[in-house]
Amino acid sequence: MRLSVLDLVPVRSDQTTAAALSATVGVAKTADDLGYTRYWLAEHHNMPAVAATSPPVLIGYLAAQTARIRLGSGGVMLPNHAPLAVAEQFALLEAAAPGRIDLGIGRAPGSDPVTSMMLRGPAGRSDEDIERFPQYLDDVTALMSANGVGVTMRGRDEGYVLKATPAAASEPRLWLLGSSTYSAHLAAAKGLPYVFAHHFAGQGTEEALAIYREEFRPSDVAAEPTTFMTVNASVAPTRAEAEELLLPNLLMMAWLRTGRPLTPIDLVEDARTIALTPQQKAVVESGRKQAIVGDPAEAAEQVRGIAAHFGVDEVMVNPVASAYRGVDPATAPARETTLELLAKELF
Repeated sequence: MRLSVLDLVPVRSDQTTAAALSATVGVAKTADDLGYTRYWLAEHHNMPAVAATSPPVLIGYLAAQTARIRLGSGGVMLPNHAPLAVAEQFALLEAAAPGRIDLGIGRAPGSDPVTSMMLRGPAGRSDEDIERFPQYLDDVTALMSANGVGVTMRGRDEGYVLKATPAAASEPRLWLLGSSTYSAHLAAAKGLPYVFAHHFAGQGTEEALAIYREEFRPSDVAAEPTTFMTVNASVAPTRAEAEELLLPNLLMMAWLRTGRPLTPIDLVEDARTIALTPQQKAVVESGRKQAIVGDPAEAAEQVRGIAAHFGVDEVMVNPVASAYRGVDPATAPARETTLELLAKELF
């Protein structure tokens, strides 16, 4: 079985952004050393608990500090960006780290409406960009190719060739990401590798994957349906410790889903003291059931079970374990331990 990693660059209540980035470097190096397949960075904006605002910046940062693991976006939210800008960024990353770059693309904004508007500019992009998403996806693909795209210009007899980079020798691997059946239909129609956000959505995974597999049309990118699972994970020497370390992340999801103002990720000792409403308790319990959580043996069995249930041979874990008070803010030992314990059981 292949294991991979998803990272939102979580920010704990004891961390600055710089400390959170330092901790992510440690987690990425651990994944690289242990033989994980890929390491993806998310795109979220204006969230107190998430520092992953720019996947290409983070990918370049980690490429210089790792040796073999594939690095990618999980994902770039394309409606926030011009297709040419995305193509240029990832073509350049691929040139710097050939054969190691994945470009995962999503349709959601990755933030609230106000932040989305500011990302696009007051006189710039609009919701029409979401409707044009399939065309933008094709544009990114064509722009990253060695031949580029021919653009017809008014007043010119000859076409204008537009390329993301002057002399591409290889291209990033393109993946379509989603949390709805829309993305499943689109990925199948275009013959793209596809990943459903099981770690976030928790519902609809089976339906989305069934649609994708049934409707898939082979392409130059993928000859057959290609997918894997994403799941939150907290693994520790004992189940009790793993559940303690998971709780702060579950609380963040409870705040997100019930409209409570978001905060940085709590430390374990602080999370223990927080009283929850019945609705928040329900979110926490649902998240705990969907996560990989436990001691090494039971966590490994859960990974095998989810892979078998959804028919995949790769699982991407989002190591969400928080920390106890007194841990060096520039480190994330519980997140690294999650990866180490899973690797020991599954590799």
